[in-house]
Amino acid sequence: MYKELVIAGQEILPGDHAKIALTLAKLYDFTDMRIPVYVMRGEEDGPTLFVSAAIHGDEINGVDIVRRLLKKKILRQIRGTLIAIPIVNVFGFNDKSRYLPDRRDLNRSFPGERHGSLASQVAYIFRTEIVEKCTHGIDLHTGAIHRRNLPQIRADLSVPENLILAKAFGAPVVLNASARDGSLREMVQERRIPVLLYEAGTALRFDNKASKVGVDGIINVMRAIGMLPTLDAADAAKEPYIAYSSNWVRAPLGGIFIARKHLGDVVKKGDQLGLITNPFGDHEHAIISPYDGVIIGYSQLPLANEGDGVFHIARMEKSAEVTSEELYPYIDPGIL
Repeated sequence: MYKELVIAGQEILPGDHAKIALTLAKLYDFTDMRIPVYVMRGEEDGPTLFVSAAIHGDEINGVDIVRRLLKKKILRQIRGTLIAIPIVNVFGFNDKSRYLPDRRDLNRSFPGERHGSLASQVAYIFRTEIVEKCTHGIDLHTGAIHRRNLPQIRADLSVPENLILAKAFGAPVVLNASARDGSLREMVQERRIPVLLYEAGTALRFDNKASKVGVDGIINVMRAIGMLPTLDAADAAKEPYIAYSSNWVRAPLGGIFIARKHLGDVVKKGDQLGLITNPFGDHEHAIISPYDGVIIGYSQLPLANEGDGVFHIARMEKSAEVTSEELYPYIDPGIL
């Protein structure tokens, strides 16, 4: 007996594939805005996984990941259902903006309300039409504008299945992170649905290696939850480095920011991470790491105000076991 699946009034039967549009509010010229959804349902029953991207409209690398994922021939063997949503915040995506037209952050607007603000209405539609019909979720993000992230999984690791799936994903770093108030991840977790957040790359850019890690990771998770055939133990994802906390190192004063360390670098307390200098170059102030860890994010903007976050460091209990050489395969030297 198969489970009924209806999205936007359309029933998707076992073995069916369907493109569906979730209708949102109209634009000023009365053009309908729609969230594009692709549903792939296997002949056999199984988990229902949503993969969402561009909740922040300028974080577009997840769109590339979804596009690549749907072209994979392995999906012909799917059990259960994959619901792929490449662009959740269609307003921001079309405007190359993180936010909705009213400047609200969609990822602070869940669970949403049917008759609330525009952000709240979009969140409500996504919750009722997608999330509440799923058993698992993966949300795809990038660093904010002018910031680049090492491929990493963020999840509440106190949830045992989150930890299992985070390890299965295969990103080089897993960061224990509590969910933000009003975020999709918080709302999904409250419904006891295992959920991962994948961070990699930067806003308004595609990153080939970040996309490859993301596609491979989603397929690894699908294998782990029984949606795809499992691999031999020798082919399983490498054990990631798990961090239970992270901190931003901030510019000690305003000026020109010069990075001396980059993504994936292992750093020790006291290491010089970079410099703040004046335009003449005759005044330099070193930025020193206050702890051991791995750089998982940094600012690409060579201008810094005092207090700006310039390096994001995952603090590892066993950082001595991490080597930069092991993390560099995930980084494209051309985009450091």
